[in-house]
Amino acid sequence: MHAMQAAPRRFVLKPLRQAEASALEEVGSQLGAAEGSGTAVLVCDDRPLTLPELRAIAERLEQAAWPLLRVEAREALSLVPAAALGLETALIGDQLQPTQAEPDGSDLTIHRGTLRSGDHLQVEGSLLVLGDVNPGARVSAGGDVRVWGRLRGIAHAGKAGNGAARIVALQLRPLQLRIADTVARGPEDLPPAGFSEEALLLDGAIAIRPAEPLWPQEG
Repeated sequence: MHAMQAAPRRFVLKPLRQAEASALEEVGSQLGAAEGSGTAVLVCDDRPLTLPELRAIAERLEQAAWPLLRVEAREALSLVPAAALGLETALIGDQLQPTQAEPDGSDLTIHRGTLRSGDHLQVEGSLLVLGDVNPGARVSAGGDVRVWGRLRGIAHAGKAGNGAARIVALQLRPLQLRIADTVARGPEDLPPAGFSEEALLLDGAIAIRPAEPLWPQEG
């Protein structure tokens, strides 16, 4: 029999209004009470962290034999540095089922949670995933596909032939990209730290470039 893998240890930051020390100092204090080793999850609550701050925390945890696996936060923008470092991301309070936009004529579907191997999420309008799309998972949309996390599966935007559709992710590392009827493999190089990336059709081919991590527009 194989031994069960221990659950990651959660390092929880105080809410912003209660914080008296830096995030790095809080993590260091909690490390003093952490015995053994394993993987770590950083729970940011509403604390915004810059890329240098998060990198310093990740290095401190790595030195203490608690490598950082995932960052959880209440605000999506707080997850941008985590995705830039290639970490798993999760919004606190995520639901694992898709949530349809309000029936006011908008065509945006929001999915809260990570899509795993074997999952296939398909919508007629635009799609916003608040979480990661893991290898083996597929997402497809009639409009834009935007992933507020890491895109490492297969993504198809403009599936009904919309060549103006885009694919945007905080970390764009899919097995395959498709916009309308054009197919391409994902990039191999990492994006500039702190930037998201977008894929779009330019002169009949899929181009990938840095992008602002914008939400898709409803309507």
